[in-house]
Amino acid sequence: MGNLIPRWHKSINEIEEFHWKSLTREETIPFYQWSWLMALEKSESIALNKGWQPLHLCLWRSNQPIAIALLYLKFHSYGEFIFDHPFVRLAEELRLNYYPKLVGMSPLSPVEGYRFFIMPDEDESNITTLMLQIIDDFAIKNGILSCNFLYVDPKWIPLAEKSEYSIWLNQKSLWKAEGKKTFSDYLSAFNANQRRNIKRERKSIHDAGLNISTIHGDEIDLEIMQRMYELYARHCDLWGVWGSKYLSQSFFQELSKANYRNNLILFSAYKQNPKDPIAMSLCVKHEKMLWGRYWGSKEKIDCLHFELCYYTPIAWALENGIESFDPGAGGKHKGRRGFVNKPHTSMHRWYHKTMDELIKAWLPRANQLMLDEIQTLNNELPFNSDYPLLSITE
Repeated sequence: MGNLIPRWHKSINEIEEFHWKSLTREETIPFYQWSWLMALEKSESIALNKGWQPLHLCLWRSNQPIAIALLYLKFHSYGEFIFDHPFVRLAEELRLNYYPKLVGMSPLSPVEGYRFFIMPDEDESNITTLMLQIIDDFAIKNGILSCNFLYVDPKWIPLAEKSEYSIWLNQKSLWKAEGKKTFSDYLSAFNANQRRNIKRERKSIHDAGLNISTIHGDEIDLEIMQRMYELYARHCDLWGVWGSKYLSQSFFQELSKANYRNNLILFSAYKQNPKDPIAMSLCVKHEKMLWGRYWGSKEKIDCLHFELCYYTPIAWALENGIESFDPGAGGKHKGRRGFVNKPHTSMHRWYHKTMDELIKAWLPRANQLMLDEIQTLNNELPFNSDYPLLSITE
């Protein structure tokens, strides 16, 4: 390891923002930027008493960080949106403690892009191998059963595979512009029946007397983010214990600050007063990518969710040169609104020999079944899309 010193950090605040930026660079998506991660901690949306203990591994050389692995010690599986219940049950059968576990991801965000951030002049392969060995040693020493990297950047997969981390495939949805420039272009890809359905759904919003507006940049302030939080909280409360109400009010207040606004887009529905929205959705953007994150409504209005979470964001994306739109976790109805099903990858290591062997024997079949399911879903889409045949070897 030479002159490299590994340190474990229990808060993102222990790594100064300018150091973080030197590692992640400008092209890093918002969910992995220091300010976003700090807002999660500062607002106590992420905290030990919420089951998330920050535990970031950083390699230092002469008071300069040269690599970092964003990690959390997790005491449950909520907020990951990858459902590892089979692994939990297996651990119980083997009389093992499944928790705590190590998790690498941007908390509460099922967003593809996880990797270790390494200075560009360093040997990425060797540094990754070294960091994975440090993580393995730490886990074994402290009786941690597993390490799990979720929503992995596809380009990072070979580096983790080199250290014998196992691939587990799950499903996500993604819309791509595929050369479309207007909403009419978007509609033209659907079969005639679904085109009529989408037009009918959008017309129903107009017939309900609703106006739709887009809020971004300096238009975003503390008042509008307070409204967004109230709608988000209301929506989560409707689902009771399954409502995934992970974010605190102060997190939305943090997002109202100037350094976040350029990455946020709010889509609002109102009747007369734009400052009194009936419903809103919040999306995050970066360069040619858009992510759908949170939504809520004061009234139950047919098709309003489709309008604010799919149709209006897609129309905005087409007008603003966005190439891809990730609508977030869940929802089989996405396929009928233009979203193709895709696999996403997580990488795992289990530190108990029997558990490791059993899961590794199960994964190839499980992954192929997931690819088969995705292919079946895509074969039933009511539109033409240039999606490839899927193979476990790809």
